[in-house]
Amino acid sequence: MRRQNGSASVVAVAIVAVLVVFALGAADLARVLVAVARAQTAADAAALAAAQELAMPTDLAPADVASDYAERNGAVLVECDCAEHTFEATVRVRVDTGELLLFGVHRFADARARAVVDLPTS
Repeated sequence: MRRQNGSASVVAVAIVAVLVVFALGAADLARVLVAVARAQTAADAAALAAAQELAMPTDLAPADVASDYAERNGAVLVECDCAEHTFEATVRVRVDTGELLLFGVHRFADARARAVVDLPTS
């Protein structure tokens, strides 16, 4: 009987280790999902801002406006298809998830958005 006294401790340690791995995985998943949502929000804002700049031009370039709005939302503008003399902007942004707890690497969330300004005809 004396040989089984420590067996419950080994099982408890194994269960705690599995729970810690699951908790780290859940935290990483939450971090990635937040980055995906932030990327989509930034892409939407950047595309809308660029399309507005195309429709009602100021002295700024549509790509610069899109980049500014992406940065305000915690993203980096990767691509902006903002052709002059059109009212359509398509952007792609990237958000860094930060270092993940379980894997210890940085991942990126990319998002795309397209905005078209439909001006009323007279």
